[in-house]
Amino acid sequence: MSLADQIPDDATVLIDTNPVIYLFENHPLAAPFEPICAAIDAGRIKALVTPVTLAEVVAGPLKADKEALAERYRQALCASRGWSLREIDADIAVLAARLRIHHRLRLPDAIQAAVAVREGCYALVRHDPDFRGRTDLLVLGPDTPA
Repeated sequence: MSLADQIPDDATVLIDTNPVIYLFENHPLAAPFEPICAAIDAGRIKALVTPVTLAEVVAGPLKADKEALAERYRQALCASRGWSLREIDADIAVLAARLRIHHRLRLPDAIQAAVAVREGCYALVRHDPDFRGRTDLLVLGPDTPA
């Protein structure tokens, strides 16, 4: 069973930074996330990202002085069918602070979790196993049992 098979139709998932980078760069670690991307492209599920992910994803191309690639990544995350960017506002910031304190999360992880919670996301999709068990969110990744 793929990760995408664990997500119900019409659900929204928050996609963390690493899966996005792996998918954009055709990295071998992208394989578990490809079915999720296909489900988004097919309109079966929706993807949400945060400015944290956007900033981290475009940092590589910008560092390499590849402005056009950074803009393509920005457009893919902000203007592609099925993908949307959730801005961070004061409510998200305060919730992130609460989650950071309560679950001992790094601030970027707390922001991701706060957006997922506030937006009612079905799951948070990430590669990192160390986030699991720190919040009540469903976290899907390569080591998620089928």
